[in-house]
Amino acid sequence: MKVALEGISPAQVAWSRLILGALALGLFVALRRERLPRARGVWLHLTVVAVTFCVVPFLIFAWAQQHVSSGLSSIYNATTPIMTAIMAWAVFRVERLRAVQIAGIAVGILGVMVIIAPWSGLDANQSVGAQLAILGATACYGFSFAYMRRFLSDTGVSALVFSFLNIGLAAAVMLVLTPVLVLTPVRLDGAVVVAVLLLGVLGTGVAYVWNQNVLRAWGPTRASTVTYITPVVGVTLGVLVLHETVSWNEPLGALIVFAGILMAQDRLRGLGRRRS
Repeated sequence: MKVALEGISPAQVAWSRLILGALALGLFVALRRERLPRARGVWLHLTVVAVTFCVVPFLIFAWAQQHVSSGLSSIYNATTPIMTAIMAWAVFRVERLRAVQIAGIAVGILGVMVIIAPWSGLDANQSVGAQLAILGATACYGFSFAYMRRFLSDTGVSALVFSFLNIGLAAAVMLVLTPVLVLTPVRLDGAVVVAVLLLGVLGTGVAYVWNQNVLRAWGPTRASTVTYITPVVGVTLGVLVLHETVSWNEPLGALIVFAGILMAQDRLRGLGRRRS
């Protein structure tokens, strides 16, 4: 996203990744001759997920990347399990949280505050606003995961078809919004084109199928361990490829967020049992 934004707008980044991801997944569906669901209710629920899991957060992340580093963005992405726990507990009532899990949510919020570093004051480049916007995007992810658990956990749809419809419906929404959001000047070069292709075909296409397969094989709790890897990869690539800098409070806040995730997912009790 950071590289793509050097030549195209945030809305064009979201539009491109969804269109390319839908085309890639549609090709896989056609090659495997997968069947699409017929139930109208499934399509309606998938449309809700397409908007809350793809359209809105993709637009937010792309806009926010103009004001924050890719490494910091990946750290905030790690708050998704905490957002999921909040949504599953407070909004959809599909989970009950123990006291330690509620405490984990509070610890996660503390970690976010350390990352934002309010003691340094608000800066002129709107980075604090962008950081809060990213938290809104991860809240959308949390809402979507809880929504899927509530309404789409037993559809009988394969992971490939589920991913295709999720991305494809989101791409259809972006196509409708094209005259409003996307028709702005572009400046393409090799780096921008490669970044958009990788983000769309791999990051939004293939990776979503892998994610659905892992989610179904391991369950949402174990599958969410990818959250611990994303900031490491994001920060490392940001430093090595984009020459970004990392402030002391960012990795410290990330560690506090990780501790909150462990508590919110009630993993500390499981670790204690294995050690004993």
